[in-house]
Amino acid sequence: MIAIVTIGGQQFKIREGQELFVNKLSANEGDALTFDEVLLIENEGNVSIGTPHLSASVSAKVLGHVKADKKIIFKKKRRKGYKLKRGHRQPMTKIQIESISA
Repeated sequence: MIAIVTIGGQQFKIREGQELFVNKLSANEGDALTFDEVLLIENEGNVSIGTPHLSASVSAKVLGHVKADKKIIFKKKRRKGYKLKRGHRQPMTKIQIESISA
């Protein structure tokens, strides 16, 4: 079973048992989450598309909070002696999809 669900303003294609990283959610490690904004479900060739959402839900478990890889921001103005280098690491939440219920 495959579903497309909105988590934290982004759409993800998920299946049961999958682990994925999403933008940081306000949940503690080990908590169970339920996502109700399911846009599409595909089950053995049968496709259900919501207008805009289906009456389905996805349950997931929070595995932990981590930081993403570092992004380097480098600014320079030539012939002015101006250089600026900064880094950023986005906080992420690792979740595991437990079940998709239609």
